[in-house]
This record gives sequence, structure tokens and C-alpha cells, in this order.
Amino acid sequence: MNISRIYIGGWFQRTTLHLSELFDFLKYGTTSLALDMAQVKVLQQKLDLVLVTLSVGDGLEYITATTHSGITIKIVEDGLMVLSLSSSHEATLKSDIVSLTDYYEKKLSPAFSYIFSLGAPVPKELANIATVYPYFVVLHKEKRDSVDKLLTLFGETLHFEMKNPIADIYRGDKLYIINNRTDKNESIERYVEEQIFMREFKGQLHRYLYLHRTIWEKISEVKEKGKMKGKEIGAFKDKIDGYAKTINLIEARIAQMGSYLKTRERISKSDKALSAFSGLVEYRYEALADTLDYIKHIWTMTKNYVNRAIDIFKTLQDQATQNSIKNLAIISSIGVGASVFGLLKSAPAFSIGGLVYLVGLVVLALSAEWMLKLFNQHKTFKIKDIDFDSDIR
Repeated sequence: MNISRIYIGGWFQRTTLHLSELFDFLKYGTTSLALDMAQVKVLQQKLDLVLVTLSVGDGLEYITATTHSGITIKIVEDGLMVLSLSSSHEATLKSDIVSLTDYYEKKLSPAFSYIFSLGAPVPKELANIATVYPYFVVLHKEKRDSVDKLLTLFGETLHFEMKNPIADIYRGDKLYIINNRTDKNESIERYVEEQIFMREFKGQLHRYLYLHRTIWEKISEVKEKGKMKGKEIGAFKDKIDGYAKTINLIEARIAQMGSYLKTRERISKSDKALSAFSGLVEYRYEALADTLDYIKHIWTMTKNYVNRAIDIFKTLQDQATQNSIKNLAIISSIGVGASVFGLLKSAPAFSIGGLVYLVGLVVLALSAEWMLKLFNQHKTFKIKDIDFDSDIR
């Protein structure tokens, strides 16, 4: 079986500023950022790079790097990253994919995570999500039997197949098989790049939708109870404040995504290498733009919902605080009463009975404080809120 190359990749919002930082790191093992320079150098050396170049093509700057083991890395200024490796036979295909994936996960990704460790953090709800890569396997002038053989080898189910004058495309679960029927490798590579971008773009939007549902349901679950004990209010309000911070971070990332999508769409439409794949690519940009608008609307609604929840639980917290103040006033009154009684009963003679009485008052005051505190912790407060229609989610 004639296997030309395998590809994996990812995308996350970056700019030409980030690309310059990556170039300094990859090329020279240096950075102008306030990082441990010894650690930076170690991470760069682990990448085992042979050549690093900076180029411009299709209106975007990009870095190309190669390793001693033959892995090629392409990083575009908008954040698209594609790794590829030559693989000549199906017997080594699985091990080649493992090598490519391990390089990305164990060497490249930790290095980039450290370089970009300063500044606004990635929300932990997103940072802990495991990425499932689409693996692109490019064949050269093979028959359909070879495609079926690969699908069986990886235990994949064929979802669809499409053909154009350059290639036949077969998509499984995590596997794309592209049978190049010509010698136009540039067209195949450009198609792979756009597919990685679109899948990653869609994947991010899906994560935001999932996160919206998770936050909404956690808040809704508590609010639907209608009541909450005083000791629970503070902890839950802190949790909602955490949701609000996450929402603000993600809102900024969602706001950026439209610009990247428009730039990619404009470039793809003018790229002659992609002309044969226009029917597979162009309509996807419109669909992604519609999905992005939908997520923006959902996220605005989620932000309003969380802010409303913050107001509600702040009110409950204020009520609990007011009750505590009232309790303190009662305890203070008991203490003042005891003091007044002591003054009224003050005399030169010492009385055991008076001492016992005063001790009893102190015990009574402490017991009352403990009981009122326990009462406030277990007292339920009514949660008042407006209803939202869950069908729009």
C-alpha cells in the first residue's frame, strides 16, 4: 500500500505576536518573557529540531520546523498547527501515528504551554478536556480495497465518502483517508489544514455549549429547590463567582473567533490549491459562522443567568448576615443585663450565690449564642427568581 503522509493538528487563537515569540523559542531557545531561561532551553532542546524557518504565504506568516526523526511542524500566525510524518507502509502506520501523537503531547504541547503560561489563564473547565485528534492518512493512487483495509485496521466505521478531480475522501470516526489520484500534494496539504482548522473551531464551540449546559444546570438545580440553608449560601455564592470569572474569560475568546473565521474563509476562496475542494470547504465556513452566532447568543444568556444568580445569592447572604447581627444584639443585651445586675448587686460582702448567678448568666449567654448560630446555619431562605425557557438551550 502506497502511503504518502500522515497528519495531525490543532488550532487555538494566536496572532503574529505569538508567532514571533514561538520563532525565537524554536529557533534560538530564547524568549523575552519573564520565564526561567534554563527551563526554556531544556524544552527547546527536547524538540530535537533540525531546521526552523519563518515564511509568508497566502496572506499569513507561518513557521516551518523539522526534527531529526522526520516530523514536519507548520505553525500559522492564526494558531493553526499541523504536524506530519512520512509513512510508507501499513505495517508501520499505527506506530508512526503513535510517534507523531507522542511528539505533540509530550514534547511540543508542554513546551508551548510553558511559553504561553503568562497572561490570562485558560479556564480549568477547558484545560482539562482531552483532545481527540482527527488522523489524516494520505494514500497515493490506491484502489478502494486499500481504503477498506485501513478502516478495518483501525476499527473505523465509514461515515461518508466524497470525490473530486484530485482525490477521494473517506471519513471514519477519528480517521480521514485521502486517496490522492494526482501528484498535486500541495492541494492535499491545504485541504488537510482547512479541515483541521474547521474541526478545531467547531470543537471549541461544542465545548462552550457543553460548559454553558453544565453551569446552567448546576445553578438551576439549586434554585429549583426553592430554599437553602444559611450555612450553604456562602459556599455556593463563591462557586457562582467562579462561574462568572470563567464566563468572562471564555466570552473574550468567543469574541475573537469571528475574525479568524473571516480571514480563513477569505484566504480559502482565493487559494487556487483549494479550488478542487471548494465544494467541501466553502459551505462549512458559513455553517461555522452561524454556529458561532448561536454560541454568542447562548453565552450572553448564560452570563445574564449567572449574574442574576449572583444577585439572588448576595441577597440571601445579606439576609443571613442581618440575622447574625440581630443575634449578636440579643447576646449583647444579655451581657448588658448581666453587667447591670452585677452593678446593682455590688456590695463589699462576697456572696457565693451571687457568683453562681453571674456564672449562670454567662453560660446562658454562650448557650444562647451557640443555639442562635446553629439556628441560622440550618434556617432555610427562600430563593426567588424568574423562570427561563430551557427549550432554547
